[in-house]
Amino acid sequence: MDMLCVGTLAIDSVETPAGSCERVLGGSASYFSYAAGFYTPVRLIGRTGYDWPTEYTQTFLNHRVDWRGVTHDSLAKSYFWRGRYLKDYQDRETLEIQMHGFDRYRPTMPDCYADSQVVFLAAAIPSVQLQVLDQCRQAQWVFADTVDMWIDTTRSQLLDVLARIDGLFINDVEAKQLTGKNNVVQAARCIQSLGPRWVILKKGEHGCFVLGPDTMLALPAYPSDTLIDPTGAGDSFAGGVLGFLCSRFRQKENDPKSLSQIDRKDMVQAIMQGTALASYTIESFSIKRLQQITFEDIQNRVSQLQSLVGH
Repeated sequence: MDMLCVGTLAIDSVETPAGSCERVLGGSASYFSYAAGFYTPVRLIGRTGYDWPTEYTQTFLNHRVDWRGVTHDSLAKSYFWRGRYLKDYQDRETLEIQMHGFDRYRPTMPDCYADSQVVFLAAAIPSVQLQVLDQCRQAQWVFADTVDMWIDTTRSQLLDVLARIDGLFINDVEAKQLTGKNNVVQAARCIQSLGPRWVILKKGEHGCFVLGPDTMLALPAYPSDTLIDPTGAGDSFAGGVLGFLCSRFRQKENDPKSLSQIDRKDMVQAIMQGTALASYTIESFSIKRLQQITFEDIQNRVSQLQSLVGH
C-alpha cells in the first residue's frame, strides 16, 4: 500500500540557540516522506528548481521514495525558507520566504500514481492540496497538515480541504488560530465539525492530543536531552504516524478501507512511532539525524516511550 504525499521540497537556512545552517534540505514533504519511508514506499509530488542539489534527490531515491511525481523547474529556483528560533525554542520567526513560483505550481499526477489510496497533503498552499485531491480518484484515506500562513491568507480554500479529508495534523497554536477556541479540546471538536474525523494536535515538547471516532487521548513527547533544531519535527511525526498505519494495515488485510476501522490501540501505537521520529529529527539540522538511524533505533525509542506511559 504505497502512500502518496504532496508538499514543499525546500531549501532552508535556520538559526537556533544551538547554531545555524545555510541552504540545507527542508520542506514539509521532505521530512514527511523520509520519515514515512522507514515503514512504507512513498510516492512524492512536488516541485524543485534549478538550484536543487542532485544529492538531495538521491537521498530520497535511496529511501523508498518514488520521485516520478516531482517537477523540476529549470527556469526558477527552489522554494526557500529562512527562519530563526528564539532562546526558548517556542517562538519562531520567519525571516524570509521565497516561493519562486510554488504559488503558481500546478501539480500533475503521473499515471502510475493514479491508484494511490492513502494520501497525505503535507503543509502547502491549499490550492495545490485541492488540485492533487481532484486527481486522486481512488483515494480511500486522506490526511493533511497546514500552517499559520495558510490559515491567515487562504482560509476559504483551507476550509474546502478540511471538508474533503479524513484527518488533520495541526499544532495547538494553529488550531486555536483556525477555530478561535482557546481550549485544545474545544478546538479539536470544532475542527471535527469542519470535516476531519481524526484531529491530531501537536504540542511540541508537551506531546500531542488526539480526537477521533470514540477516541480521546493525550500522549507525551519523548524526553530528549538534545535539541538542535525543531524544524520539520511535526512533519516527521506525521510521517511516522501514517507510515506505521499504512504498513500495519497492509500486513493485515491489504485493504486501505480497513484504515477506517482504526481504533484507539492502533492510534496509540502510531503516535508513539511518530513521536520517536520527531525526537530524532530535533537532534540535528535538516534530516541528518534521520539519515543516521535505523528502524531498530526507532523501535528502541518507542519501547522507552511505552515504558514511560505504561503501554
